[in-house]
Amino acid sequence: MKAISLETTIGEIRFNRFHFKLIVFCFFLIMCDGYDLFMFGTVVPSLIKEWNMNAVQVGALNSYALIGMMIGALIFGPAADKFGRKSVIAFCTFLFCLFTGWQGFAHSPSLFATLRFISGIGLGGLMPNSIALVTEYAPRKWRSTLVAIMFSGHPFGGVVAALAGMHFVENFGWRPMFWIGAIPIVVIPFFLLFVPESPHFYLVRNKKDKIAFLLSRVTGKNHFSETDEYEINVENRKGFPVTKLFAENRAFSTIMFWISFFLLLITMYGLNTWLPNIMITAGYAVHSSFIFLLLLNLGACVGGITEGLLADHFGSKRVLVVLFLLGSLSLILLGLKPERFFLYLLLFIAGAATTGAQIVSNAFVSQYYPSEMRSTGIGWALGIGRMGGILGPTLGGVLMTQALSLPLNFLAFAIPGIIASVAISFVQLRHSDEMRIAAKDASSI
Repeated sequence: MKAISLETTIGEIRFNRFHFKLIVFCFFLIMCDGYDLFMFGTVVPSLIKEWNMNAVQVGALNSYALIGMMIGALIFGPAADKFGRKSVIAFCTFLFCLFTGWQGFAHSPSLFATLRFISGIGLGGLMPNSIALVTEYAPRKWRSTLVAIMFSGHPFGGVVAALAGMHFVENFGWRPMFWIGAIPIVVIPFFLLFVPESPHFYLVRNKKDKIAFLLSRVTGKNHFSETDEYEINVENRKGFPVTKLFAENRAFSTIMFWISFFLLLITMYGLNTWLPNIMITAGYAVHSSFIFLLLLNLGACVGGITEGLLADHFGSKRVLVVLFLLGSLSLILLGLKPERFFLYLLLFIAGAATTGAQIVSNAFVSQYYPSEMRSTGIGWALGIGRMGGILGPTLGGVLMTQALSLPLNFLAFAIPGIIASVAISFVQLRHSDEMRIAAKDASSI
C-alpha cells in the first residue's frame, strides 16, 4: 500500500490522448453554448420585424436567457461539487438543447421568453462545470492554455452562428437558427460513456476502485490499486460551499472577481447582441453586419488561445489587466468609424480582448480556488457576472432607442473594461490555491 496525491499525480502528467478527448468533448459542448447565445444577435432584426417590437423589448428577450444562466450557474456550480460534474454537465446540455430547439416553434414573445429563460438555466450550469472538469485533469503547467483552448469553443460558436445567420436567416428566416441549437443532444450518451467524473468526487466518496481505474486511464500506467491510499492537497472542509469562497483570506479577491466578471459581461453580451444592429444603423449593409460579428468572435477564438499561453507564462492577472485596457481602447477607436482594414482589425482585437479575456478569466478563477470549491468558485463568478450579461443587451436596447452617435454607443461598452482592469489588479495572488500548494510543497522538501 502506498500514499498517492491525486493533484500531484494528475498535475505532472504530460498531455496525452485522454486530455485530447476531454478537450474535444468539452470544446464541442461549450461551442454549442456559445452558438445558442451569440446567434441571438443574428435574429434580432427579424424578431423586431415579425413581432413588431422595439429595441428595448428585443434586448429584454435575450436577457431572459441570461437571467436563466445566472440562476443555472449559481445552482449547478455548488450542486456539481456535491453530486459530480459529469452528470450535471449532461443534464444541463439536455436542458438547453431541448428548450433552444423549442424556441424555433414559438409564435409569441411571451412563450419565446419563457423558453429562453429555461434554456438559459442549462447554459449557465454547463459552463462552470466544464471549466472545473478540464482544470482538474489538465497538467499543471498547461492549465490556463488547455482551459483557454476548451473555452475558445464559446466564441467559435459565435463564428458558427454568424456563418449560419448569413445563410439561414437571409434565405429561410430566423427559426432554423434555434432548431440547429438542439443538435448537441445526440452527443450526450457519448459524453457520459467516454468522459470520467471528477477525481475529487470519487475521493470524498472513498471509491478507491474508481480512482485506481481513473488514474490508470489518465496516466496510461497500471500500477494503481484500490488498496492504495489516495489523497488530495485540500481539506474536505464542512459547510455551505459558497461561504468557503470568503474563507482563508479569499473574500476580497472573490469580490474583485465578481466585479470584473459583472463588468466584462456587460460588454461581451451587449456587443454580441447589438453589434449587427449598431453597424446597420451606422450605414453598413446587413451582410456586412454579420461579417463584423464573425470577426469579433474570430478574434475571441484566436485571442483566447494565445492569451491562455501568455497567462501560463506571465500570469493571468498581468495579462488580464492589459487585455481589459486594450479592449476598451479598441472599442473607443471603433466609434471613430475607421477605414475598412482598421475596422476589421479593431473588431478582431475587441473580440480578443473581451470574449477572449473572459476565457482567461475563467481559467484564472478555476485555478484560484481549491478543488472542493472549484465549481462553486467559477459558478458564482459567472453567476454574478450574468447580472452584467443581463444588463448588457438591455443597455444596448436603450442606446439604440436614444439614437446616439456611433462613438457614444461604443464608449458605453468601453467604460466597463477600464473599471474591470482596476478590479482584477486588486486580486491577491498570495491567497490562491496554487500558491498554497507551492508553499506546502516547499515545506515538505
